[in-house]
Amino acid sequence: MPAPRLRTAAVAACLALAAGPLGACGDRPPETPSAPAVATSAADAGGMAALTAAARKEGALNTIALPRDWANYGALIDGFEKKYGIEVSVENPEGSSKDEIDALKAHRRDGTAPDVVDVGGTFAPGAARQGLLAPYEVAPWDDIPDEQKDPRARWYNNYGGYVSIGCDAKRVKTCPATFADLRRPEYEGQVALNGNPTMSGSAFAGVYAAALANGGSFDDIQPGIDFFAELSRSGNFIPVESTPATIESGRTPISIDWDFLNLAYADEFRRKGADVDWRTSIPFDGSFAQYYAQGINRDAPHPAAARLWQEYLFSPEGQNLRLGAYARPVLMESMARNGTLDRTLAEKLPTVEGTPAFPTEQQQAKAGRTVDRNWAEAVSG
Repeated sequence: MPAPRLRTAAVAACLALAAGPLGACGDRPPETPSAPAVATSAADAGGMAALTAAARKEGALNTIALPRDWANYGALIDGFEKKYGIEVSVENPEGSSKDEIDALKAHRRDGTAPDVVDVGGTFAPGAARQGLLAPYEVAPWDDIPDEQKDPRARWYNNYGGYVSIGCDAKRVKTCPATFADLRRPEYEGQVALNGNPTMSGSAFAGVYAAALANGGSFDDIQPGIDFFAELSRSGNFIPVESTPATIESGRTPISIDWDFLNLAYADEFRRKGADVDWRTSIPFDGSFAQYYAQGINRDAPHPAAARLWQEYLFSPEGQNLRLGAYARPVLMESMARNGTLDRTLAEKLPTVEGTPAFPTEQQQAKAGRTVDRNWAEAVSG
């Protein structure tokens, strides 16, 4: 992942303090603090202590589509609740990025909408353009690379990973390591994605990676759609959303998904003694990396808690919890330099070659339109 720009030593020290109870960062309030609902930073809200007090008074945070086994959300939610005494509710835990955006629209002012969203890279810019997200700069804003955030601070990436191929070696004689391998007749009825790419950021990334492996580019995702159409015709691709449950039952013995999910699933299966030998490969012929973006609902029912949640996710504590589940923190490079990175956890990440490139917002939008238009017909029978 590309290295973020470092801030001053003072900010680095502020980030280090954020590993403990928040309060030392952002405590330079304006003469007249803004209400949390319109605050564009902790300082604008009166400082971190004032923001924390306001969030505790609200006492709740509405989230959506955050499975506990996704990028360590279980530990993050537990840590946030314990630290601040704020109850976190999770609507539709297995929902997609599209479900999150739809919920913002459907419950915009009725008090039940999500306060925050965590969405794939193709969904955040669209939500911002529709006026659904509030501008807010977290404390380490300057350390987030420019290409990983909205210039108007309506969304910002928090963690990411590489598209990978997971495989149950107990059910598959020879596990595939590349997209080209997935064409083999021996994988009939075994290849799945984590969702539908018209709705799911992880599935969309799988199609993008397949495009890169088959002569496509960030400007041309159609070869990825054609690849899955070919796998569908041969019977290798099955339209079943891959989850730990479908993997354990043997329904999806090969799953194209983020490396941080496939690696974490392997740990989970070992802990519970499941009859699964889950192995992960990052295909060299379709190397694709991407981050997931955070955003605050412009009409958040709990605006202070929403902003405090973002500060927590971007604190060293939150970023290291991501790392504990193999997700690459967006602040990894700056944390390595200021001494807040858990190096033991960082060393457990799989090795990848080269520096990843990322599609632009325009390229992602174009690819999304192509998938929306062509996916269903391509894999229907």
